[in-house]
Parts: sequence; C-alpha cells; structure tokens
Amino acid sequence: MKLYFTRHGKTEWNKEMRFQGMTGDSPLLPESFIEISALGRYLSEVSFEGIYSSPQTRAKMTAEGIVQELITQTNITWSDELKELSVGELEGQPIKVGKEKYPEEMHFLRQDPSQYDPSAFKGEPYEDMLKRSVGFVQQKVETSEDGPLLFVSHGATLVGLIQTLIGTPLAEVRNKGSLSNNSLTIVDYSEGEYTLEVWDDVSFLD
Repeated sequence: MKLYFTRHGKTEWNKEMRFQGMTGDSPLLPESFIEISALGRYLSEVSFEGIYSSPQTRAKMTAEGIVQELITQTNITWSDELKELSVGELEGQPIKVGKEKYPEEMHFLRQDPSQYDPSAFKGEPYEDMLKRSVGFVQQKVETSEDGPLLFVSHGATLVGLIQTLIGTPLAEVRNKGSLSNNSLTIVDYSEGEYTLEVWDDVSFLD
C-alpha cells in the first residue's frame, strides 16, 4: 500500500518566518495555488482510496486544490489528528523571538525532539503530537483495502509522523531536515512494515 504525504502550500507567515502551529493560520501566498495545482496534476492519475487532511485553513485549501486536479475524485476527510504541533504562546510570533527567548527549547525542537520541553510557553509535547498523528495514519492503514492514501498536513507533524512510521528513533527524527511546502513524500506499507520510498520531492514544481 502506498501512502502519500504532502505539506500545505507556503503561507504569508511562512514567508515572514512566524510560528503558525495548531491555532495560528495565515493565507496561502498567490504562487502557492499554482504549486498546489502542479502537485495535483502530478498525482492526477492516482486513484486514492482515501484522502485525509488537517482542517486548518492552509492544509484544507491545499487538499481541496489537489483534489480538483484528480481524474478520480475522492472525498476529503478532515481530522484534528493531522493538525500542526502546537507551540502554545509562540503561535503568531516571529521564529527569531522564540529562538531568543527559548534557545534551548528551539534547538531541541529542530535537532533532538527527545529532549524538547515546551512547557515554558505552554506548547504541545512532541510525543503527544506523534501519538495522535501516527495513531491516526496507522488506523487508516489498518481499515483500508489496498490504498493508496493521501495525507495533507504540516511541517513539524509530518516530519515526526513519517520518520516514526519508518522506525526512526525520536532523537533522530529531524536528521533528514524539514519538508518543503507542497512537497511529496511516499511511504510503502507491506506486511506490517513502513518503508520510505520518496522524501521531500519537489521536482514537479519546476
């Protein structure tokens, strides 16, 4: 079974280097709609058994834009389990402010989530995000027939989710870095094992 994962299109706050998180949101950039359509056309011949998306506006509009380009239309299921990792009081703030106020926490968030503690700014524990997102994907895999399945979510959530699925230890889930907006990552599921096939592909955007 093939599992497709994509991060939402680039937003104004992405461009401004601001935290968005679970409650923050900002409009997609005009050029993002062009890239979303390009991704949709790239996937146009894939007949998805299920499409699942975070209900946050930036992800919702990305999922809807992709579906418009598909030959075989599939309904989108919205799930809070695919929302972005919450960074609490930092949401909406410039990332540089977070680094200045909480340098250790921001370092571990980007480099070693096993030591990340967001309690100072009332953020969501990384393990909690993994429990909800990984559990959701596994449940959909178990209740699906042959797939393929598409998941539309967010940067921090997707990196942790995908790396955890393929067995990467928590301390190392950030070793491959971030995922680009509108990128495509593909994981194969077979006989109880998840195998990474494609990571952060943006070739179709050229």
